[in-house]
Order: sequence, then structure tokens, then C-alpha cells
Amino acid sequence: MKIKEIAEILEAKVVCGEDDIDRDIRCGFASDLMSDVLTLDSENLALITGLANMQVIRTAEMADVNCIVFVRDKHVSNEMIEVAKENDMVLLECKYSMFNTIGKLFQAGLAPVY
Repeated sequence: MKIKEIAEILEAKVVCGEDDIDRDIRCGFASDLMSDVLTLDSENLALITGLANMQVIRTAEMADVNCIVFVRDKHVSNEMIEVAKENDMVLLECKYSMFNTIGKLFQAGLAPVY
């Protein structure tokens, strides 16, 4: 699934990485625990989270995650956007709850990590 499809399904706003929305995403993982994200060994992953702070961006950087969906109408800071740009990340803001977001993406065919 392409990032632009994820954005369409979720009616999400692309706040960073507009030029990379044609990038393929193979699976999704939802968590607010960044320690869980660090245990993943998966490429082309979309991280779905309600945690909106620099820890998410730094964790994604270490875990080679380049697409983050922020749920529950959370908004990213300018500092988060700047670091995400430096790391070629796409950031999306979505109004739906995590449960609803995951359900919509799973129903559209996005596979879970496990």
C-alpha cells in the first residue's frame, strides 16, 4: 500500500514528506510504547501512534521507520517536522482513534507486523 493511499483512507493531513507519499508500506504497527517499536525488525513499516513528541521521531529514526501516523487528532511540533525532514520521514495527522485507524487500514489490506 502506498502512503498516499493510507492518507486517503484515513482522511489524514500530510504534514511532512509530501514528496515521498508514493513510497510503499508493507505493514503497520500501532503503539504508544516506543520501547516496543525498537524491538521490530521490519522494513516499509507505518507506525501508528497517539504519542506526539520528539521521542517518537527519534525512535523512528533508530528503527528505520519512515512513515508515522499520529492518531486522535494529535499535532506535531515544528521541531518534530524539521528532524523528520532530515530523516526523509512522512508524517500524517489523523482525526480517528487508534482502534478506528487500525481497523480502517487492516480492512483496506495493510498487513500487521505480526
